[in-house]
Amino acid sequence: MVAGELVQEHLRAEKSPQPEGARRPADTDSCSDPACGGPDQHRDPEDREVPPDERAAMLPGAGGGEAEEAGGRAPETRLYWRRFAVLAVFSLYSLVNAFQWIHYSIITNVFTRYYGVTSDKVDWLSIVYMVAYIPLIFPATWLLDRRGLRLTALLGAGFNCAGAWLKCASVSPDRFGVTVTAQVICSVAQVFILGLPSRIASVWFGPREVSTACATAVLGNQLGTAIGFLLPPVLVPNTPEDLERTGRNISIMFYGTAAVSTGLFVLTVIVIKDKPPLPPSQAQAVLLGVPLDDYSYKQSIINLVKNKAFVLLLISYGILTGSFYSVSTLLNQIILHYFQDQELNAGRIGLTLVLAGMVGSILCGLWLDHTKTYNVYLLSFVGMLVFTFTLDLNNIYLVFFTAGVLGFFMTGYLPLGFEFGVEITYPESEGTSSGLLNAFAQIFGIIFTLIQGRLTTAFGPLAGNVFLSAWILLGVVLTAFIKSDLKRHNVNMATESKALQARPADRHGDRPAGHQANGVQLEPSLGVSRETSL
Repeated sequence: MVAGELVQEHLRAEKSPQPEGARRPADTDSCSDPACGGPDQHRDPEDREVPPDERAAMLPGAGGGEAEEAGGRAPETRLYWRRFAVLAVFSLYSLVNAFQWIHYSIITNVFTRYYGVTSDKVDWLSIVYMVAYIPLIFPATWLLDRRGLRLTALLGAGFNCAGAWLKCASVSPDRFGVTVTAQVICSVAQVFILGLPSRIASVWFGPREVSTACATAVLGNQLGTAIGFLLPPVLVPNTPEDLERTGRNISIMFYGTAAVSTGLFVLTVIVIKDKPPLPPSQAQAVLLGVPLDDYSYKQSIINLVKNKAFVLLLISYGILTGSFYSVSTLLNQIILHYFQDQELNAGRIGLTLVLAGMVGSILCGLWLDHTKTYNVYLLSFVGMLVFTFTLDLNNIYLVFFTAGVLGFFMTGYLPLGFEFGVEITYPESEGTSSGLLNAFAQIFGIIFTLIQGRLTTAFGPLAGNVFLSAWILLGVVLTAFIKSDLKRHNVNMATESKALQARPADRHGDRPAGHQANGVQLEPSLGVSRETSL
């Protein structure tokens, strides 16, 4: 189905009659008693619902008319103001964690002189984020699925704060081991952070906000990377003749990070909850009807591995995101190879790359919310080629432009990949699908950073960038073979299509092949299904 048909389908859904069981709260203003749908005067102010920006859709059942006559109602859905506070707090502590990932690498030459180590050891302060993620993602996603959003968020913010304070004790030329330990703690924190954007978006936001919310959550992490490119060269300038001054500058950066991390941990304790009192969408309402005992984490992993479209997405997403991690880690060495003594401009180029990516993330999120089409990968490949073959033209302003183009498409793909994974794997847990996507991104990031680093050292940045370009081309080919069935979108559009039924299943056994996913029964749908366009 083309994008224009999808837009018209949304418009028809808005014009369709609204079921009585899914009226807006404003329809019940004449009744002040909560029992008859009126506002609850005893509810906390931050938990009071606000009218959703879309008409809730009633899920069609096998016997819809009989259910209405028997008094059955579609699940009630509402949106709450707290969702914006949850999104803001998460985005901010995700920002600080991303800042701590990259603030070593962008001034690699400063830290190599201060601690007396080689550049590859400083590179490992970035790579350790990727290494820690791979073994810890499975217990982290299990914890998210079984214990909920709040505990996972507290662990992420808590480890982030602890690592930041330990870095303050590492400011001495003979304490490189301490700073490595602190960075390992921060890398554990990001395991409990990277998988949350799609979960927060799905649990707290309505169907026409969910992609934008996910993009905003990912944007926080990107903004942290941008600040990590910009501030360290300013706060810690290259002063090789005065190590004491370098140590003071590093202390300012570390203590400032620790103070901000502490404040955000306190806000996480106050603001973030597992879920709102009522679900924000019909898709979430369906999942709430499944008993927790019916959910199997192992079965969820098996279902995802058997999903061919998701496996292709795992590889293609891992290639592109791993390439971004590699370029970010080695950017200081790439730029200084062509432009001597340009540490500040190296940071600014990194800032340009990420800021352009943030704009791309927002625009991709808005595009997804209105069209549900996914077509960015090929443009990322073109951006990588342009960046690669313009570095040696001795024009640093041109590098700023090409880095911005690369970042716009490459970083803009990050939230798109998350949302695409959730759509084609619904009703599997968002945390599980996002966790696997991030795990593959870390695996490719480690491999690409190590190989590109060796190629850059031995043959120059051109060889390393061509290596990445070849892999991104492979990702383009794999993406072309992905066929998408946007299952979550089908649920939210079920009022119009009358083609999908979702109900709790009794057992994992006895399920028709291809129709039951971990406790939720999905009948065949004639909804949105098409090949991914390039």
